[in-house]
Amino acid sequence: TNVGAGVLGGRMGIRFTLITGLALQMMCFGLLFLWDESWEKVSVVFFVGFTQVLGGVAKDLVKLGGKSVSKLVTTDEQQGLLFKLVSLLTGWKNSLKGVGYFLGSFLLSISYHLSLTVMLCLLALAVPFAVTLPRDMGKIRGGKPVAVRDIFRLSNPRLTRLSIARMFLFMSRDLWFEVPLPFYLRSPTCDIGPDVTCALSSECPSGSLCTGPSFCANQNPGGGCGGLGWSKVLTGTFLGLYIIVYGQVQSWTPQLVLGPLKQSPPNKYTEVLWGILNTVPTLTLSILMFSAPYYLSHTQEPMVATLISSVSVFAVVFAINSSVHSYLVVKYAARDKVAMSVGLYYMSNACGRLLGTVGSGLVYSYAGADEGADVGTDGRVGLAACMAAASACSLAAAAVTAGIEDREGGLNCGRIVCVGERERYEE
Repeated sequence: TNVGAGVLGGRMGIRFTLITGLALQMMCFGLLFLWDESWEKVSVVFFVGFTQVLGGVAKDLVKLGGKSVSKLVTTDEQQGLLFKLVSLLTGWKNSLKGVGYFLGSFLLSISYHLSLTVMLCLLALAVPFAVTLPRDMGKIRGGKPVAVRDIFRLSNPRLTRLSIARMFLFMSRDLWFEVPLPFYLRSPTCDIGPDVTCALSSECPSGSLCTGPSFCANQNPGGGCGGLGWSKVLTGTFLGLYIIVYGQVQSWTPQLVLGPLKQSPPNKYTEVLWGILNTVPTLTLSILMFSAPYYLSHTQEPMVATLISSVSVFAVVFAINSSVHSYLVVKYAARDKVAMSVGLYYMSNACGRLLGTVGSGLVYSYAGADEGADVGTDGRVGLAACMAAASACSLAAAAVTAGIEDREGGLNCGRIVCVGERERYEE
């Protein structure tokens, strides 16, 4: 869909993709009004899956417009302003995504139909702004009509390398965030099963329940064991806060992080540095989960402290990486092909997320030893392995970025010159 959005943007303009995306999203919410509790489970899965597909297409169409406009409203001499615009737009998009977790949960607790109505009203507020954009904004002028194959023929090696790096960067997050982390937070200790008898579920460790034969069993054996046993509400709150913090760090990266370090506007050297730093929290947590005594003995307090601190540090460093990436793709994109360039780049983003999510499920499920049908596999080893794989992906992203042919600027770390400035890259 990102490729298709790039083609549409090049042919029809960004105004068309924005309006189409908003209309599709409103259609999704309208369809969800048709859902009925009496439907069979299979019907519900297919129906919700179909509406989610439409919603995903709508999101990509709208996102393309937002990222492309920032390039079109700034000149080549306004790189600092471009970086601030891209960071602000990307950061607030992700923060509002986190707010959506809380808003959706709150509205659903009141009324399913009320939540859909509120979402429709919020989307309607955005339509007038999209309609007032210039009709030809983002169109490729002159020449033959844009085709899908033209996106893969973009003679822009810097953008191609950055797109590959983006794929590895998002694999470094989704190898543990989307699937393994929520399962691990919800999973109980592995010290349950037929040997742990009970009369009531309140006698069992958090995350497990007392089964018919009167022993403590995992509520969800497929999610593994060895975790923190958090409730759904606590897990959802933690993940929502992660997204909000991640988004806000993105928004303020130019002013609070890269500005004081004299790394704004950033270049490839900036991204290589922060890409290497991206390995630190995941690699540290992986080592701790594999070998630290308190993880081996399932001592909750230090487990919670190290997990939250590592994930929080990753959120900050990853947000800086993502912010720099979002700026570089817009910087490297040709002004008359910005929509196509952004479409190709975010296709790589989606590939990274897909590979990371699928890979995380495989690694998390099969890395740990099977503790039995009522307990599940060892989630501690599974999540540790996912973190190790994520660290390797962070290094791969940094290595690919280092090969980008871009000699403009150097790298400062405050008053220290880490890489001297070199000659400007010739287009």
